[in-house]
Amino acid sequence: MVHRDKVMANRVLGVIGRSGIYDLPGLAQIQEISVETPFGAPSSKLIVGYLGDTKMVFLARHGDGHTILPHEINYRANIFALKTQGVQWLVSLSAVGSMRKEIRPGDIVIVDQYFDRTHGRASTFFGDGIVAHVGFGDPVSPVLAELVHKVACQRSAEFRHEVRVHQGGTYMVMNGPQFSTRAESNIYRGWGVDVIGMTNMPEAKLAREAEMSFCTVALSTDYDCWHEDEDDVSVESVLAIVKQNAELARDIVAHLPAVLPETHSCIASNALQYAIMTPADRIPNETKERLAPLIAKYVS
Repeated sequence: MVHRDKVMANRVLGVIGRSGIYDLPGLAQIQEISVETPFGAPSSKLIVGYLGDTKMVFLARHGDGHTILPHEINYRANIFALKTQGVQWLVSLSAVGSMRKEIRPGDIVIVDQYFDRTHGRASTFFGDGIVAHVGFGDPVSPVLAELVHKVACQRSAEFRHEVRVHQGGTYMVMNGPQFSTRAESNIYRGWGVDVIGMTNMPEAKLAREAEMSFCTVALSTDYDCWHEDEDDVSVESVLAIVKQNAELARDIVAHLPAVLPETHSCIASNALQYAIMTPADRIPNETKERLAPLIAKYVS
C-alpha cells in the first residue's frame, strides 16, 4: 500500500481539453473539485480520478458547455489550479487548422514549437516583487512528446478510420476569436508554421513556469482558408471533425498513463531552479505565500 501511494504521488497526469474528455473506461474514485487560486477561478471544476496507479486531473478549457472565448480564458488560474493537484505531466488537446497540405483534416500533430501572436493575455505568474525568467527555447517536453507520439501512433492504427500522426510541428497561436483572413493565412504559411489555433499560449509558457512537462496533441480540423481547393473554414466543419476525433483523443489519454515514467524528470521539472532572479529576502512575504505552490522549494 505504501508503494502504491508513492507511485500515485509521482504519476500525476493533467489533461486540458473539452468537457467530457474524462469519460475514460477504468477511471475510478472520480470527484469534482472546486479550486480558487490567487489569480481567480479556473475555467471549470477539476475532475480528479485514478486510472491504475496514475492520478488524472482534467480541466475543460472553455468551461462546461463551451462558454469561454479563447482570449477570455483565465490561463493562470487554470495552470495554477492543476499545480495545486500535483500535476507534473500536462497534455493539451487542441483543435487547430492545418497550414500544410500533408496535414489533413482529421490528422494529429504532436507539436514541438509555438509562434505566439496573441496579445493582452497574462503570460506569467511572476511580478509583484519577484522576477523570474524561465528557459523556453524548447517549449515542449521531449520526454512527454515522445511518449504521446508512440501512444497516438499505436491507437490511431486501431481506429476505425485512417488518422495520420505527425511528429513535430510549429503551432501558430492567434488571438481570435475570428478565423484568419486569406491574406493572413498565406503569410503565416510563408513563415513556416504547420498548424494554427487560439489557445496554447500562454498555456505552454505558464506550464513551464509551473515546472510541468507540457505537450500539445493538435487535432487538425480544417485547412484554414489558404487552400483554394477546399471550402473556407466554418464552425460546422470544425465541429464535425472535432466530434470525429474526440473518441481517439480520449483513447490516447486513456493509454498514456501506462507508459509514463514513475518519476518526473525532463527539461521542465526544475525550470525555476536558476530562473528566479530576486533574492529571497527581497521578495514580499505576500508574494511568497501567493506563489508557494510554484516557488516554495526554491524560496523560503
